[in-house]
Amino acid sequence: EIRIMNHSLIDTHCHLDAQEFRPDALAVRAQAATNNVAICVIPAVGTFNFDAVRELAHQTGDAYALGMHPLYTPQADDADVALLDAALATHHADPRLVAVGEIGLDYFVPGLDGPRQEFFYREQLRLARRHGLPVILHVRRSADQLLKHLRQIGPDGWQGIAHAFNGSTQQAQAFIDLGFKLGFGGAVTFDRALQLRRLASTLPLSAIVLETDAPDIPPHWL
Repeated sequence: EIRIMNHSLIDTHCHLDAQEFRPDALAVRAQAATNNVAICVIPAVGTFNFDAVRELAHQTGDAYALGMHPLYTPQADDADVALLDAALATHHADPRLVAVGEIGLDYFVPGLDGPRQEFFYREQLRLARRHGLPVILHVRRSADQLLKHLRQIGPDGWQGIAHAFNGSTQQAQAFIDLGFKLGFGGAVTFDRALQLRRLASTLPLSAIVLETDAPDIPPHWL
C-alpha cells in the first residue's frame, strides 16, 4: 500500500535508477524526502531495467512503471513486447506498479526509425488497455502522432501523463480531453519557455502534475 500525507509532493517522473545517481540513489531520495517529496514514480526505459526500477521502488517506498522508451527502440527486440506483457501480468497485484511507461514517440533525436517507434508505441498502448493501467507518454515533437494512435487504439477510457509536455494549447486540450494530465518540470523555468509558461499559467491545476525527470531537464537555476 502507498500512503501519501496531506500537502506532500509527488514527483511523477524520476529516473532514480539512472547511472548519474549511482551509488548515492538512496541519499538523493532521502534528500527529496526532506523537501516533502512523498512519492517518486520511477519509469523503466527498456526490459533491461524492469527489475531495477521495481526493486528500487520497493526499497525506497516509491512507485514504478514498466515500458520501453522510444530512444531505446533501436536496441529493442519484437519479443520484448511479450516480456513486458509477462512482467505486467506477474506484478499486476503490486500496488507500486502504477503505469506502463515510459513509452511514446521521439521525432527530435535524429536517426530513430519512425515506424519502429510506432510499432512499440502501439503494442504498449494495447498492453496498457489489456492490463488496465495508465500510460506515461514521452512527447517530443510528436504530440499529434501520439494523439492519433491513442484515438485509433481506443477513443476513450485513457488515463496517464503526457510527460514533459511542450505543445500547443490545442494539443494540451486534446490530451486532457482523452483523460491525460500534463507533466511540467524544469523546462517551465527556462527563460525562453514563454509559451510553455503561458500554457502552465492558463491550464486548470487539475490538468497539471509536477515532475523532475531527474537527472534530465534540471531547472535553470541549477
